Amino acid sequence: MTTPPVRSIRTARDKGVPGRPVRRVRALRTVGGLSVRLDLRALTAVVLLLLAAAAASVVLIGTGDFPIPAGDVIRTLAGDGTPSQEFIVHDLRLPRVLVGLLVGASLGLAGALFQSVSRNPLGSPDVLGLGQGSTAGALVMIVLFSGSANEVALGALVGGLVTGLAIYLLAWKRGVHGYRLVLVGIGVSAIVTAVNAYLLTKADLVDAARAVVWMTGSLNGRDWAQVWPLLIMCAVLVPLVLGNARGLRMTEMGDDVSYALGVSVERTRLLLLVSAVLLTSGATAAAGPVGFVALTAPQLARRLTRSPGPNLIPSLCMGATLLVVADWASQRAFGADQLPVGVVTGVLGGVYLLWLLVSERKAGRI
Repeated sequence: MTTPPVRSIRTARDKGVPGRPVRRVRALRTVGGLSVRLDLRALTAVVLLLLAAAAASVVLIGTGDFPIPAGDVIRTLAGDGTPSQEFIVHDLRLPRVLVGLLVGASLGLAGALFQSVSRNPLGSPDVLGLGQGSTAGALVMIVLFSGSANEVALGALVGGLVTGLAIYLLAWKRGVHGYRLVLVGIGVSAIVTAVNAYLLTKADLVDAARAVVWMTGSLNGRDWAQVWPLLIMCAVLVPLVLGNARGLRMTEMGDDVSYALGVSVERTRLLLLVSAVLLTSGATAAAGPVGFVALTAPQLARRLTRSPGPNLIPSLCMGATLLVVADWASQRAFGADQLPVGVVTGVLGGVYLLWLLVSERKAGRI
């Protein structure tokens, strides 16, 4: 079987557009006539982000009250560690790191989907109120039923799904317009935040303290019980989302153009919104409402790749990297159990949101 020819393709930016950098991609033409567009800069960014996430994970596993050098962490992961290292790595720290990677990847991908569907850089689960909806479901289980950890996670998942459904139905008017989706989400977020505050006033001291700790967003105490459900969810939803990436790319050009190109716009939009809501709710159920990762990861990924479109895979990798790096920073600065990772991401994300608002205002888009 002969090797398919590889062609160098010049993009529209190569056609003498002043002030714009030249971007080259490579396309692989297969025997069946299908060509695959490969952006070398985006591929390089994804590889670098994966390496950064892996390196940060190894360092994070070795960080704690019993520090382990990175070389010993790698040997232990390969099955060549001491019994004490095996226990610390496999039973205590590895599940926490895996939850962080999966939560960050889920939030990064969900943020890219929401921002692409709404065509708005502020269209993220943090702004639309999905995190608050998941928090409401968890608070109901904590305050009204004194539920177990699994029941709280289930409540968070249901709360996120109900909130997402409410936003979609309220924003529907012969389709879902981007700015209408964001505005409805902001309104729903305000309502649900008030409900959460009311639930906290009805809780006794023990339940209120437990609820506040959960609402901060943390990876403390995460074990394999949180890893497997989140891993299964990502294994199902990530291929589903990537399989509809072409339709999502077409919808960014407008509904009329998408229909002309044969894309079922509302079906694609609904499928991807449901996937984004599930990813956000699952991540929140596993680690609590970790703020601003879904907002910042897609924007940072787009600036890194300098590529148009939703940048789904770079956003996924950026979210995973951001969360494990933030968790490592919180442990290095304050210890493993003193500063939840949600505080770090909230502070950094808030600063980034202010910068984004100023940039959008200067550009005349808001």
